Amino acid sequence: MKALILNSGLGSRMGSLTADRPKCMTELAGETILSRQLRLLEQAGVRDIVITTGAHESALTEYCKKWENSLNIAFVHNPVYDSTNYIYSIFLARELLQDDIVLMHGDLVFEPSVLEDVVSFEGSCMAVSSAADRSTKDFKAQIRDGLVEKISVELGSEALPAQPLYRLTKQEMAGWLRKIEEFCTSSDLSLRRRYAEDALNQISAKRIFALDVGERLCAEVDDPTDLQKVSAELERISRRVVYMCFSTDMIHSGHIKMIRRAAKLGRLIAGVLSDEAVAGFKRLPLLPFSERKAMFESISGVSQAVEQNTLSYRENLERFRPDIVVHGDDWREGFQKPIREEVIRVLEGWGGKLVEFPYSHDEKYHEIELRSRAEAAMPELRRGSLKRLLSMKPQIRAIEAHSGLTGLIAENTAILQDGQARQFDAMWISSLCDSTARGKPDIELVDMTSRLRTLDDIMEVTTKPVIFDGDTGGLTEHFVYNVRTLERVGVSMVIIEDKTGLKRNSLFGTQAAQTQADIEDFCRKIAAGKAALKGRDMMICARIESLILDKGVEDALGRSLAYVEAGADAVMIHSRSSEPGQVLDFADKFRQRDKTTPIVAVPTAYSSVTEEELLSHGINIVIYANQLTRTGFPAMQSAARSILEHHRAKECDELCMPFGEIIRLIPEEY
Repeated sequence: MKALILNSGLGSRMGSLTADRPKCMTELAGETILSRQLRLLEQAGVRDIVITTGAHESALTEYCKKWENSLNIAFVHNPVYDSTNYIYSIFLARELLQDDIVLMHGDLVFEPSVLEDVVSFEGSCMAVSSAADRSTKDFKAQIRDGLVEKISVELGSEALPAQPLYRLTKQEMAGWLRKIEEFCTSSDLSLRRRYAEDALNQISAKRIFALDVGERLCAEVDDPTDLQKVSAELERISRRVVYMCFSTDMIHSGHIKMIRRAAKLGRLIAGVLSDEAVAGFKRLPLLPFSERKAMFESISGVSQAVEQNTLSYRENLERFRPDIVVHGDDWREGFQKPIREEVIRVLEGWGGKLVEFPYSHDEKYHEIELRSRAEAAMPELRRGSLKRLLSMKPQIRAIEAHSGLTGLIAENTAILQDGQARQFDAMWISSLCDSTARGKPDIELVDMTSRLRTLDDIMEVTTKPVIFDGDTGGLTEHFVYNVRTLERVGVSMVIIEDKTGLKRNSLFGTQAAQTQADIEDFCRKIAAGKAALKGRDMMICARIESLILDKGVEDALGRSLAYVEAGADAVMIHSRSSEPGQVLDFADKFRQRDKTTPIVAVPTAYSSVTEEELLSHGINIVIYANQLTRTGFPAMQSAARSILEHHRAKECDELCMPFGEIIRLIPEEY
């Protein structure tokens, strides 16, 4: 691609400013119009330049020598510049214009983003502006179905203001040159004084798209008044603030391209989502916030990197009051649509605007995301992910999973609420639900080998931390080996309960004979499990059954402190009461003695309590222990009954999730 800059005009309306130099050498904002054009062309990747000259030819060619090492500049002199228009200058340069061409007048001043859009346009285009004042601009374009039909100074107000900035394909340029040659070789010498666009208008098969630059700067400097206006606009642009937000911890070429385009709009501030926000929105970040922030600060074009604590932009937008927010166009539908709508509303408060670039669907970006998922699923990273989450978030939300598909539901279900993403942070592999899915009682009848198969099914297709229900842990000698196995496969936490003998589900309470373990014996089991671990990432949590067995809060408190002393990384307080009072009382008293050890709660019986209330009492992990199992079976039973009642399946169709949606849950690598 080449650029053609037309500089053969007299520039007489500029007065004394063009007495000894061409208009393109007029200074504004610390550089000349021409130096600005050449700088922006070079940044856009256009290095071959053709410049036509007229008056003050030697001053212009001498001035351009400073670019000899970075640009390839060819000069074409129009000796009859004072009696012809630029159509004749193009005619004289025709042999050098056998490529895709970016054409501009030498007095044209534009924003970097305008040139970027022109150069990157696929096909031929001309810059127009739907936002410019139609009454003051003579040069206009008649548009139909997005294509430029006619360009003239004689068009009425229905036409759009246009600027002499084109991107023309080799084929389109060749057609225009043929018409220009007809004009300039005619015996009618007056045709050499016509606009080059008069020749362009005569091409019936042309396909030049109208590229609307909107409110962005793209203006000719015809006289000192124009120079003053453009200078003021450049000063305003230099103060323009642009904001983008990033959640990624792996930069690819698509991000760099977006950053470069955004930086051309003004001073770019990169919002970097906090670890907690990323973990709530996507997955646990591979890199911590400090490293991700430093990564963006090092990218050319980013003026400043700041923390964004939620998916909502509101707090940072009101803090920095950017003129422009840049985002890909992929958030117009789906999960982030409400965020986009909020951004537009907030920007309206001070006249800011949203600029959206086409989202890139390059296959290599998809491969990068798959690689990130694969890394997050590796046992070495996954094992410590719960600890990392606890260091980032005040509370972790987990839900049970008993199959690969329920694991995917736990992994991918998310909502947007009050500007924040809400999803499940971890998965609970429940002994009860695992047994129930197999149609067997919850009495530790399903052996560890069978439960490990369920665990493997879930971990193979998901990436989030896994909390494993270890029941009583069995014999200490067995627990030691099971701990090592769970650590090796990447489990983040195993929870064992302080009961002995035949295990019965805790919700039976005292209706079934249940024996609580001796404190010293259970402490030895915890200590043995901790000693068996090869690393420090996997957590062992002691589940306290005192409230289940009606032994009261004080017994639970004494046991919990002893278990922590023995090495427990967390304590779980269980209750079968429909009210959370005892659980909250326990949490308050435990926090008086221990400020840091995580407390786990399972609000199955006392389901009316909110996560916020639990957090206010110091409870860090909330497990929804069996809701997927309990809601799934009634739905299946209803479908089975419907088929029996109606002798067909149609009536239960409304109960069924379309298989296409189910398939979309399954990772593409499978």
